Amino acid sequence: MKLAVGNKLYSSWSLRAGMLLRAFDIPFEETVIAMYKGDTKQRMLEYGPTGKVPAIQDGDINIWESLSILEYVAERYLDKNIWPLDVAARAHARSACSEMHAGFMGIRSACPMNLTASFKPKDRGEEVEADVRRLEELWNEARSRFGAGGDFLYGEFCAADAMFAPVVTRLDTYQIPVSKSMRTYMDAVLNHPAFLQWKDEAFQEPWFLPHYEEGESVDTRFYMPDEGRL
Repeated sequence: MKLAVGNKLYSSWSLRAGMLLRAFDIPFEETVIAMYKGDTKQRMLEYGPTGKVPAIQDGDINIWESLSILEYVAERYLDKNIWPLDVAARAHARSACSEMHAGFMGIRSACPMNLTASFKPKDRGEEVEADVRRLEELWNEARSRFGAGGDFLYGEFCAADAMFAPVVTRLDTYQIPVSKSMRTYMDAVLNHPAFLQWKDEAFQEPWFLPHYEEGESVDTRFYMPDEGRL
């Protein structure tokens, strides 16, 4: 299985697939394709018809779009319990992932994923506030109904946690106020070995994307890629 991803510091969609495969110890070969380069689109088209990542090649099978990748991997590795075993929990998890895939545009637009720093808090508008309220409602429902006995949305780490990992990083990076229950869940994701491995690898990348920081004031800098160094 071959996985193509974008910059690990910035590519939220890539994080979903990369974290899932790492979390479940699924063997794969990974290619990182730097974004916003002259050959980016051409290189990404080698893995999928949209010219975007993540994308997986498994023999002569191509899978693109993060949600489709989660579903394919779950079918390919039935013994891994990538979705919750309980029927009701699994249905809820799939609905939550579809909502994440198609929604939360306020926070996704205003707060692009960026693992290089944390930014000083500021008013980010009503759409971001609405998204945070909905995330709290959704996460609390999953945890209260299905998450007993574990740190994640449905108890044990599953595809849904991989799907929400990028928005967890956004809430953390931009220091957006969250409830205690949200922070507890965020810490579980941010301290998962699969995420820590992804972050360690991200901190070796040389590519800095300054437009991801427009309008922001850095509170703490965690890593500066080579292209951003003076």
